[in-house]
Amino acid sequence: MHCLAALITQGYPECLHNNKSSIIRQRFIIDPSLHTPVMSASIRDAIVSSAHLATSAPQLSEVEFGLIIASHAFNRWMVRCMACAGLPDLTSLDILVLNHVFHRGRGKKLADICFTLNVEDTHLVNYSLKKLERLGVVQGAKTGKEVIYTTTDAGAAAIARYAEVREQCLVKSFIDSPAADEASHQLANTLRALSGLYDQAARAATSL
Repeated sequence: MHCLAALITQGYPECLHNNKSSIIRQRFIIDPSLHTPVMSASIRDAIVSSAHLATSAPQLSEVEFGLIIASHAFNRWMVRCMACAGLPDLTSLDILVLNHVFHRGRGKKLADICFTLNVEDTHLVNYSLKKLERLGVVQGAKTGKEVIYTTTDAGAAAIARYAEVREQCLVKSFIDSPAADEASHQLANTLRALSGLYDQAARAATSL
């Protein structure tokens, strides 16, 4: 997991915690004279955004900081890439929905889109679909009680331009980067496993 944090936060020191046992033992130290928690040096060295949450598992906090900055960078990239492709008014969720509707050339139901993208609030995805319909890049057709969404020719053209910009600006840099070998299949599997961990924790928190 520490390797994942180091990989996501490229450019930060990667060898802060090589001794796993020392990571697990890190805690806040209480100064009796101040009655306030004082961070141990090992926690101060951790690359995190919320040191007060890093007392028992700083390696998890490092992963979370990596996820935070990576998710914001990814969302910003998608919006800029699609703007360059000719659709400047889309949010990151709109772009994810558009690309998934186009995925494998098969129509998608609202519930299927939400399930695949792991979006709990169907209203958010429904709003994106309506917005994409207004822009003429997605169309919905009622089949029985369900509405099946597909991309239009204009939507397919926008996605093709998006793919071209992605190849030019992102893919070539990724292939040439030292992260390319490590960050592919293994990282994707780890991130999916983490999503399951957080989903389970969310259900547990709801029941408290």
